[in-house]
Amino acid sequence: MTRTAEERQRHIVRTARTTGAVDVNTLAAQLGVAKETVRRDLRALEDHGLVRRTHGGAYPVESAGFETTLAFRATSHVPEKRRVAAAAAELVGDAETVFVDEGFTPQLIAEALPRDRPLTVVTASLPVAGALAGAENTSVLLLGGRVRAGTLATVDHWTTKMLAGFVLDLAFIGANGISREHGLTTPDPAVGEVKAQAIRAARRTVFAGVHTKFGAVSFCRFAEIGALEAIVTSTLLPSAEAHRYSLLGPQVIRV
Repeated sequence: MTRTAEERQRHIVRTARTTGAVDVNTLAAQLGVAKETVRRDLRALEDHGLVRRTHGGAYPVESAGFETTLAFRATSHVPEKRRVAAAAAELVGDAETVFVDEGFTPQLIAEALPRDRPLTVVTASLPVAGALAGAENTSVLLLGGRVRAGTLATVDHWTTKMLAGFVLDLAFIGANGISREHGLTTPDPAVGEVKAQAIRAARRTVFAGVHTKFGAVSFCRFAEIGALEAIVTSTLLPSAEAHRYSLLGPQVIRV
């Protein structure tokens, strides 16, 4: 069956969102077209902000209509996320009150926080609260609100109102995308509000995320790059690109 370009591209986006990534060779075989045709489709989809191209393929960009679940995030780039989380946790310094964002990398940061001194952790994430609830010397304050099923985190006015009542030493923030042009973005306005409020409440803000987040742009902008004290990522982000981010203000740490 011969498909139109629109049908091919719909198939590519659907496959990318289901599996987490697509490969040019596999798509060419599935669709019965030349590899160059697939590459042309991927370029068109990248121009529309639906995928990011990689060497030999592409992966989906999270948007207002598509967001990966926490369960899916726990299966992708895990060794890289663990390295990034461990390095981010080392930036706690003498902070006594810490906000930990929703998401898998922040959850790994929470597990790497120091246990040998008193620490108060504020979070909207049920998994983060659960991971730290039994930790010695750690007090956990879980923000109330509506729980989003995909990420198991609270949102809406209850959450942001509680956050507005705090002055925090440090916020560990995640994002679905980070770019020099558009700052930090996330697909859901309610999530963006919680993240923005956490940054307003914190004296210091650290973004931690894997290399695939960089250059990606989602629906709702909640912070500029200049609001960050530090960015922690892996060496898979090229050093030249890391330097461009550092020129906007934050220290960029690659591990």
